[in-house]
Amino acid sequence: MHLLNQKRTILQFLFLLVSILMIAYGVGRGEMEIVWNKAINICLECIGLG
Repeated sequence: MHLLNQKRTILQFLFLLVSILMIAYGVGRGEMEIVWNKAINICLECIGLG
């Protein structure tokens, strides 16, 4: 049981690390601004201002 928990913890850590690296890569490419602008446009359309 201890080995199973240890493997699960390692797998969770790896997923977290990969997620952080992918987010950093996207931010480095400037994709955060694109997503932010799209989110603003969607919100403005939802409330009827866009």
